[in-house]
Amino acid sequence: METYKQIDLNNYVQTGEGGTSLTYTHKTHPTMAKLFNLVNEAELAEREFLTARTVFEMGVPTPEPLQLVTDGERRGVEYELISNKRSFTRIISQEPERLEEISLVFARMAHELHTMKADTSRLTSVKERLRRFYLEKGDKVTEEYKARALDFIDKTPDADTCLHGDLHIGNVITDGRRNLWIDLGQFCYGEPEWDLGWLWTLCNNMDGQRSNFILHVTPETLKAHWNIFLAAYLGTNDQATIGQFTRRLMAYYAVRLPYMLDMQVQGRLPEDALRILPKMIG
Repeated sequence: METYKQIDLNNYVQTGEGGTSLTYTHKTHPTMAKLFNLVNEAELAEREFLTARTVFEMGVPTPEPLQLVTDGERRGVEYELISNKRSFTRIISQEPERLEEISLVFARMAHELHTMKADTSRLTSVKERLRRFYLEKGDKVTEEYKARALDFIDKTPDADTCLHGDLHIGNVITDGRRNLWIDLGQFCYGEPEWDLGWLWTLCNNMDGQRSNFILHVTPETLKAHWNIFLAAYLGTNDQATIGQFTRRLMAYYAVRLPYMLDMQVQGRLPEDALRILPKMIG
């Protein structure tokens, strides 16, 4: 068990809300506390702090993680405060005419991240993380799903390049001078397709209620963002190349989805999905 500093939320103002946490800005100090919801909050907090600290020390542009904190019930991480920051999705929601500009910047950031070598002595392989999930929580899926997923994980190439782990345009903030990655609890290393498959489903399969709550934009905007992003990321507008690459991502998406669902809400895929998705894996 790591050491947590007790904080008094009377000294903070709530300034953000996400799928697994709430964020609070200190009234007088340049810090921000991110407190996780009560489901698995200790595991999430400690993993995020240790991972974010590693990523910061690797030189990835991100706010500095300072310490583990608790309000007496929830646990979380305190970060340096980035003044006057906005997320990329907040910018797009407030200034929709900047969609292409922001999507191109995000594509460049993702490409740079995916060509950076990870500190494999301190970070976890995405393949190891997923393999452990299917071996320990195989009851979250069918036996067919589990077998196909484990086989796919074993056959995919190993890579030591950085992965955000929860790659989407809401996980970049800017103060107008610096663009910084945030929410690094799932940061790991492996093939970029693991990141891109997850980004694909967030941009193309999220309903309006969730997209507005989590990312502040409509599903239509996310689809438009994906199209701009992928062409820029791949460096081509050739639709045949883009289509072939997108189809390649489907297996990575299908293998990773049960893990992400369990991690975020301890949920299980609907029965229809449990029947259909294994076929995407091959």
